[in-house]
Amino acid sequence: MDLREFPHNGNGNGNLPPIAPIVYSRDWSAYNESQTQEKALFTLLLHGLCEPLPALPQEAGRPRLPLSDMVFAATYKSYSTFSGRRFMTDLREACASGYISRAPHFNSIFNYLELPELTPVLHQLITESALPLKTIETDFAIDSSGFTTSVFCGLWRSEKYGKDKQKIVHNWLKAHVMSGVRTNVVTSVEITPRNGADSPQFAPLLKDTTRNFDVRRVLADKAYSSHYNLQLAESLGATPFVPFKSYSTAGKRSETWNRLFHFYSMHQEEFYAAYHKRSNAESTFSAIKRKFGDFIRSKTPVAQTNELLCKFLAYNVCCVIRSMHELGVEPNF
Repeated sequence: MDLREFPHNGNGNGNLPPIAPIVYSRDWSAYNESQTQEKALFTLLLHGLCEPLPALPQEAGRPRLPLSDMVFAATYKSYSTFSGRRFMTDLREACASGYISRAPHFNSIFNYLELPELTPVLHQLITESALPLKTIETDFAIDSSGFTTSVFCGLWRSEKYGKDKQKIVHNWLKAHVMSGVRTNVVTSVEITPRNGADSPQFAPLLKDTTRNFDVRRVLADKAYSSHYNLQLAESLGATPFVPFKSYSTAGKRSETWNRLFHFYSMHQEEFYAAYHKRSNAESTFSAIKRKFGDFIRSKTPVAQTNELLCKFLAYNVCCVIRSMHELGVEPNF
């Protein structure tokens, strides 16, 4: 074969055979319809999720605004990516459509994000928002990623440039997520400080997901490789696909560890044929950050956590909308 037959591929390597791009099939008609209808469906579905929320207990002070209205407002604001002041037009339109009883002041949204009582409510709504896809998702991936805050965490001494070089950096939160590998919907999320370890979050994420989903496979990278995590996955009826670290060996501590270690060592092609779906967890974070931003505006730890959870809730509602058009899902919140 004469390589001169092929045109230059533009990569600076001369006349080489063109590399065929990988093309993933998509029903573009359904996708386009979901995107053009997304905002209207988003407010409708979010209202259905928030409407049943009971009022928060209150012993004294001015009557609180309805919890359903405030969760709707905070999540809708995360979806819009606007500042609190510029978001007020959308909020007034939502009020006119009957999705909230009245449009609150933008400072009221910020005040509600400061409430610790809001955190378990948002966790519950994230779980509920994923339930319409429970018959579709059976394989799940775990991963973590950081979200930058507006708060500085002091001076960072970089070994790369020497101890005399100092750099002020932003603090960040770490989101640990379990997501379905087909629709990328988030089934469980844990928020930790920036130095939060990955492996301890495996158990709460998996246990939370198995309460509502039939988890057949759980996919995670080497950071989650431990005796406890592998045994837990099998005890819950899931097959763990977690690569072993380079220094891992078989031993007498765990029969589950030994069996999976030998399978990983002797059947790597079969192992990685299933494990490659783990990259969908990274696609989930990429989609959230591209659509809703990777920056958290709130100042205090509680508000930062709640704001980040609102991003995941907004993302899940968008996943359901896309699945309505592409997979025929009919949500009933």
